[in-house]
Amino acid sequence: MVPLCGVAVMAKASIPGRAKTRLVPPLSGDEAAAFNTAFLKDVFANIAAAAGEAPIAGYAAGGPAGAEAFFRDTLPPEARYFDCWFANFGECLRHATWELFSRGHDGAVVLNSDSPTLPTGLLVRTAEILAEPGDRAVLGPADDGGYYLLGLKHRHDRMYQGIDWSTEHVAQQTLARAEELGLPVHILPTWYDVDNRTALQTLHGELFEGRPFDRGGLRANEARHTAELMRRLLFESDLAYRLGIGQDAAQRGDDRWIA
Repeated sequence: MVPLCGVAVMAKASIPGRAKTRLVPPLSGDEAAAFNTAFLKDVFANIAAAAGEAPIAGYAAGGPAGAEAFFRDTLPPEARYFDCWFANFGECLRHATWELFSRGHDGAVVLNSDSPTLPTGLLVRTAEILAEPGDRAVLGPADDGGYYLLGLKHRHDRMYQGIDWSTEHVAQQTLARAEELGLPVHILPTWYDVDNRTALQTLHGELFEGRPFDRGGLRANEARHTAELMRRLLFESDLAYRLGIGQDAAQRGDDRWIA
């Protein structure tokens, strides 16, 4: 039986110089690619955890062409993969959504690959909302004006049209498209994308300093792979200096601050 809700992660293979380029600098191309892999592993672990509480199936909607081997070697066996590589990001999202519907899911969710600590409960809640009667959408706004998640129950091309992608207007314009369609939208709590130096600092605060992004009681995903990578880079390189965190401890060679 096909799970009610399909979740497609908008994914890119970890190719240095092509993956997570907005993190370069402060990261190197190789480090950004390593974070891309860690993020993907944590996002799919999150989906697996959510699938234990709701009827969810996870997919990687990815590229570039010829990247199947990377995803096969990186993702858990239960994760499905399909090519989704277009010049326009809106077309990528639309194609991924329609692919989920074509595979028999009643609810289709596109999810970013930049939020490794996203609370599992938000994925569960999304599946629950999409299982309710009547047409509706679910939007997870990001703190930069975009969104980390969009869920639909039917094919609405308009939701991906006339959007200024990669700007702070994406979420608001998406809500405007839903209003044009008369489509009710459930808005989830805001979360953040890890796509710049400030977001890496926020991520470090969550993983190592007990500073949750959300103060409302949401339980963040533990992001084990991301935490292990960041811990190693903080210990083995000058990443602390590049991020502007713990410089004094790093200069002393004291690694206790990253434990």
